[in-house]
Amino acid sequence: MTFELGPALLFCPGDRPERFAKALDRADAVILDLEDAVAPADKDAARRNLRETDLDPGRVIVRVNAVDSGEFAADLAAVAQTDFRTVMVAKAEDASALDAFDARFALIALCETARGVAAADRLAEHERVIGLMWGAEDLVASLGGTSSRGPGGGYRDIARFARSRVLLEAGARGKAAIDAVHIAIDDLDGLSAEASDAAASGFSATACIHPGQVAVIRAAYCPDAAEVAWAEAVLAAAVGERGVFRFDDRMIDEPVLRHARGVLRRASAY
Repeated sequence: MTFELGPALLFCPGDRPERFAKALDRADAVILDLEDAVAPADKDAARRNLRETDLDPGRVIVRVNAVDSGEFAADLAAVAQTDFRTVMVAKAEDASALDAFDARFALIALCETARGVAAADRLAEHERVIGLMWGAEDLVASLGGTSSRGPGGGYRDIARFARSRVLLEAGARGKAAIDAVHIAIDDLDGLSAEASDAAASGFSATACIHPGQVAVIRAAYCPDAAEVAWAEAVLAAAVGERGVFRFDDRMIDEPVLRHARGVLRRASAY
């Protein structure tokens, strides 16, 4: 299986079933969360809601608790009783632990601890993993830090490193990379800048925590008319050319042509 969702993936707490359909209607896919968004006392109710919902399985990701947690076995049993087959594994750190999932499942490994980021290459190599996502706040907490962002709002160096590593390790193995949530819900300008950078850098999608963030992410991933026109023009100019050529005062070679093809793919998809 391959990752074919995105670009805006909206988290929804598993203990709020009244929000499930609305979240899916507003986003490209919904991440039904059995982990951090659900209090311990409400975990069983969240799993029951998962079993009872009739959402389209093709547009749902289920985030389960970490494999080494006390909640994982019950999460796995609940998912196995549904038609949902795309699972995000929280705090993934050990690729061999993903063998708990059989061949029915497609996995997104969430690298959100120091050990998880360090193991991103091995996680990406697992046969059932179709993508990696990274998380900033849990990562910094695992290191004993207090915030993933500096006073100006930008990511600290450690967070930027983790983001880049997850993208590189996923991309090196032909897997999707999903960018972290922007937790400042009202900072739509900051979200737009980060999502635009994610799309330009090669991320397949960006996760979000509020419906109001969906449109911003979609706009960031969808090329504008000028980008599409450039891509079409440069690909047309390449017909009949051999190797490097000049177009619009710019050197054009195969990497640039791949960028152009990527622009048109995103425009078609989004």
